[in-house]
Amino acid sequence: MHTKSLKELSSLLQGKQISAPELAQHYLQRIQASDLNAFLHVDTELTLAQAAKAQQQIDAGLAGPLTGIPIAHKDIFVTQGWRSTAGSKMLENYISPFDATVVAKLQQAGMVHLGKTNCDEFAMGSANENSAYGPVKNPWDKLAVPGGSSGGAAAAVAARLTPAATATDTGGSIRQPASLCGVTGIKPTYGRVSRYGMIAFASSLDQGGPIAQSAEDCALLLNQMTGFDARDSTSLEVADEDYTRDLNLPLAGLRIGLPREYFATGLSSDVEQAVRAALAQFEKLGATLVDISLPKTALSIPVYYIIAPAEASSNLSRFDGVRYGHRAEQYKDLAEMYKKSRAEGFGPEVQRRILVGTYVLCHGYYDAYYLQAQKIRRIIADDFRAAFAEKCDVIMGPVSPTVAWDLGDKTDDPVANYMADIFTLSTSLAGLPGMSIPCGFGQGEKNGKRPVGLQIIGNYFSESKLLGIAHQFQQVTDWHRLSPAGI
Repeated sequence: MHTKSLKELSSLLQGKQISAPELAQHYLQRIQASDLNAFLHVDTELTLAQAAKAQQQIDAGLAGPLTGIPIAHKDIFVTQGWRSTAGSKMLENYISPFDATVVAKLQQAGMVHLGKTNCDEFAMGSANENSAYGPVKNPWDKLAVPGGSSGGAAAAVAARLTPAATATDTGGSIRQPASLCGVTGIKPTYGRVSRYGMIAFASSLDQGGPIAQSAEDCALLLNQMTGFDARDSTSLEVADEDYTRDLNLPLAGLRIGLPREYFATGLSSDVEQAVRAALAQFEKLGATLVDISLPKTALSIPVYYIIAPAEASSNLSRFDGVRYGHRAEQYKDLAEMYKKSRAEGFGPEVQRRILVGTYVLCHGYYDAYYLQAQKIRRIIADDFRAAFAEKCDVIMGPVSPTVAWDLGDKTDDPVANYMADIFTLSTSLAGLPGMSIPCGFGQGEKNGKRPVGLQIIGNYFSESKLLGIAHQFQQVTDWHRLSPAGI
């Protein structure tokens, strides 16, 4: 049951071959038996109540394509009933009085909430080792990281603990864990998915999206997740569309740009081999490979790690021990309460980024760092615009320079962790859509095979095209259908 696609599960539900409560119970039992630490909060009673309501819709003939299908939500989206911690002790026992727009939209579509997935604290990390509640294990190799910050979501989908999950991508946090866990994930154009109810990290970069087994599953989810939201000042007023519309379009004549900067020093040979094999498959499907250059790629790391911490410093200033969140038990005055509450509530990586962000926003440094970073951000976006206007229809390359590394290998070296996002950051800085699809395996340092993802980047509002391209690849390959041993 847990290996089936969303469309297959929908068919079983509407054909009365299984009920929504039975399906939810099946996944809840798998979650309970798992040792991956992929979930932070599960409430069987709440889940089964939603499943019973979905079954009533099915019985009444009012079901949509997602009615009764379980889903898990990254613990960065606030939810009524379930705790919303953002992977931090700062919000350890917080339960929101409202649902995030993404959560509400999927609930309106009849989906059944299984629980909240583990993530790096406030979505800050590339390995899911920064969670206050312990790291997530990669289901392909439990000694390996799952990627981050949406590592819990990616691991849960890969281990078939849920057929789909919501996630967020600030600098690659959907695409990178999807790659390292061998599942499919898409980051839409910035502004496509409402940020209302998403606990903010970097407001000009954060974007919600789905992780699932296949491109077709992601398309079905995006149909419900996107749309204008007046409560989100960054939400785009664009017409709704059917993201499944291009799934069956042939790829003849498609021009695929290969940035030389994505295949340079630093890319491991096993990852390059898997990506090159996937590109050869696209050639067989009628596409043409075109060499291009994105010359400012190397600047995306310093630019991102100025802009994102600056916005994080501002967004996280609200967590001061006064209004909500963790408050220190002992303090002498108000200033000491602020200091102790934040020192106790925030983990080392969050503190590090707040300090960096506060520094670059200080008087005397704002112009030298923050404004300069914003100017280079525009130049990075211009590189992509020129490539799409003159050379190619989409861009492809690796998601991560290596396969998943071992747990603990980079915890003492933040810069090494930051470098894992070299191929995803520029897409986020430009606000472009991008996705990761499984395309093979590489070799772990100490153990067996670990997944490799192919990144597909499109021009603004080209999600349907990207999903169609990925779907055509997945029609002739089976990487997305493979599951870890024991699943």
